Amino acid sequence: MPDQSLPKARTPEAGPGKSETAPAHEGISRRRLLGTAGATGLVLGTAGAAVGYAAAPSEAAAPLTSLGTDRAMFHGKHQPGITDGLQARGHLVAFDLAAGAGRKEAAALLRRWSETARRLMAGEPSTHADTDVARDAGPSSLTLTFGFGHSFFARTGLEKQRPAALDPLPEFSSDHLDKTRSNGDLWVQIGANDALVAFHALRAIQKDAGRAAKVRWQMNGFNRSPGATSHPMTARNLMGQIDGTRNPKPTESDFDQRIFVPEKPEKGDAAWMANGSYAVVRRIRMLLDDWEQLSVKAQEDVIGRRKSDGAALSGGTETTAMDLEKTDAKGNLVVPINAHARITRPDQNGGAAMLRRPFSFHDGIDADGVPDAGLLFICWQADPLRGFVPVQRKLDRGDALSQFIRHESSGLFAVPGGAAEGEYVGQKLLEG
Repeated sequence: MPDQSLPKARTPEAGPGKSETAPAHEGISRRRLLGTAGATGLVLGTAGAAVGYAAAPSEAAAPLTSLGTDRAMFHGKHQPGITDGLQARGHLVAFDLAAGAGRKEAAALLRRWSETARRLMAGEPSTHADTDVARDAGPSSLTLTFGFGHSFFARTGLEKQRPAALDPLPEFSSDHLDKTRSNGDLWVQIGANDALVAFHALRAIQKDAGRAAKVRWQMNGFNRSPGATSHPMTARNLMGQIDGTRNPKPTESDFDQRIFVPEKPEKGDAAWMANGSYAVVRRIRMLLDDWEQLSVKAQEDVIGRRKSDGAALSGGTETTAMDLEKTDAKGNLVVPINAHARITRPDQNGGAAMLRRPFSFHDGIDADGVPDAGLLFICWQADPLRGFVPVQRKLDRGDALSQFIRHESSGLFAVPGGAAEGEYVGQKLLEG
């Protein structure tokens, strides 16, 4: 997936209430601990040098590495975690409101979650009983994104506010869905470039839920770490394929129109969803043992792109437009008629477009030695009936990739626009 990061700001050096100095017998302060953490690896790698911050720190503390200082902003026109670049670690979690909890409790919960997100994304501790899991790290590109499921509106007496675009997804022939790991009243997406920072956020969100909501399902994902390649490049999935080449880009003139609900919603749109988006979430298991038995040529025919560099089989580079009519010496289409990349093209689906922002997952190996691994598919669009649904219907009818994957869970969530200073996510819905 192309780098879609928003401009980054520097992290605060210390959270509110944290002392900037400490008595000698208490060791280094949190500020200095943050400042020296990025240089520790260099110190450890120098023969005969003092180890880490056990030595007396200098007054001019070294900064965190760029990985730790990268920061996404909580307040803004859109929620974070949509156009930000792919992160190395992700957690997805859905909650159901507790019995007896309604609109009032939901509003209080979203207020707590928003404040926690704001603090953690700034590199500060949570407001209550912080676990210190991320104490030594900076923000590390942490993002938290909140959404509402179809069932949320009946639970809170807000049925009239439920947008039409949130109607349940139709059934697809390729579905093998586990209902216990699908849907939910509330959905939270967490991403960060440090595993401990991401887990810290997950734990804080769960604790904030208190008695108002309980976890319905939770999934863990990962991507390649930033800086692991010699230059920025589109991500690879667990099949080894470059994945996300044709993603819409924020620089395109119609990007907002495709991905976000208009600031002034059109007829039929919910006003509280202005600047929001809709997320389709699917746990897609990859049948890797079967896939890996194919030759590289057979794998490329299934996808329609070269495995080495992501270029279309019709030639060129990764970004060269695919020639759907090109044939070989025998008159056969170079890009097979059922190739995944051919079927999913927007120009083959009435212009349907969605921003794919997935995580890979691996949840162990079963008794037969088969890996439970695949893709936590997350796609964003202004309207799933014009984005995800037509493409998935077409894939259902003849995608060559379908015999190597299995859709095991599904969810659709309305993700409102970003919260302004002093507001919480969803406030226009819950207090409107």
